[in-house]
Amino acid sequence: MVATPEKLQKSHQDALGQQRVAVLLMGYGEVESYEDFANYNEQALNLLTAKFAPVPTWVYPPLAKLLALFDRHEWGHQHHDFISPHNSIFEKQRAGIEKNLQAKWGEGVKVFKAFNFCAPFLPKQVLAEIKNEGFDKILIYPLLVVDSIFTSGIAIEQVNNALAKMADGKEHWVKGQRYIPSFYNEPAYIDLMAHLVEEKINADLINAYLPSQIGIILMNHGCPHKAKGFTSGITESQALYDLVRDKLINRYPLISVGWLNHDTPLIEWTQPNVEQAANNLIQLGAKAIVFMPIGFATENHETLLDVHHIIHALEKKHSGINYVQMPCVNDDPAFLAMAAEWANAHIAELLSEEAVTVNPHLAVGHHHHHHH
Repeated sequence: MVATPEKLQKSHQDALGQQRVAVLLMGYGEVESYEDFANYNEQALNLLTAKFAPVPTWVYPPLAKLLALFDRHEWGHQHHDFISPHNSIFEKQRAGIEKNLQAKWGEGVKVFKAFNFCAPFLPKQVLAEIKNEGFDKILIYPLLVVDSIFTSGIAIEQVNNALAKMADGKEHWVKGQRYIPSFYNEPAYIDLMAHLVEEKINADLINAYLPSQIGIILMNHGCPHKAKGFTSGITESQALYDLVRDKLINRYPLISVGWLNHDTPLIEWTQPNVEQAANNLIQLGAKAIVFMPIGFATENHETLLDVHHIIHALEKKHSGINYVQMPCVNDDPAFLAMAAEWANAHIAELLSEEAVTVNPHLAVGHHHHHHH
């Protein structure tokens, strides 16, 4: 058979049509107006607290309103109407990762952002957009250093809820899925964390302090010890800390993990918290302390406000110490390049594999519905 130009044209278009992957980049999102606080807190409580605390659900709405009052006080009065830069940084991360991916794959790979708790970027809203744009292969990519039920677990829960609601009884519109859980042990990320700390010390501290007088607190997201058997993040966080510490310890002997915990009653959190870690290093002779968030890739009110509060409390107790608060990796070009690189193998798999048609009516137990 001789291939006519039209046939060639057609098969070329088919090939192009399949060269498409939607990357669903997921983050927490933070509210930017006070009116949204109670709603945000209630959604967060429903999804988060249910995983580790014996709290009845009727408590959520009043508790959310109470927390909103605390937030209103902390953000509004103590911090002059602080607005978290989290969402705008996350947008820069999304754009940078997309730019890197499109340089390799072309326009067929597109990066969409979804926030766990913030409209109009809720997973269900973004998945509807992905479907409307004709994508049927999705790479789920929570931009999270550590995998836990409170981070990527919620992301998957929300994606599954949205996909279940979008099903219309016919074959499922999603033909391929991949997932990137976390990057706590990626050598490039470990190296970058250590490099940023050393860069800061060389720029600001090395002329005034001996290396043994420079304390380094590597900050992880606090984890509850019990989470109903779900992954609570402790194992990966601990591994992340050990890997970064190993890169620095021979030059700077005073290094501690510092956990940024939410001080909730009845729940046992990882120790030492950041303040305790600083006190410990000061006791061992630290004259300068560097606070480096390694367990967070994107700035948020914890890395900004909580650390700010902690340093303020420490200054009252130990006044002669130099406290250095470092930013998260945020939209550092080196980070955005590596984050895109971690996605490449999964995108290649999605593009090369046959589309799989999923028929929801073939699921177990589904046929019972037809008898009633």
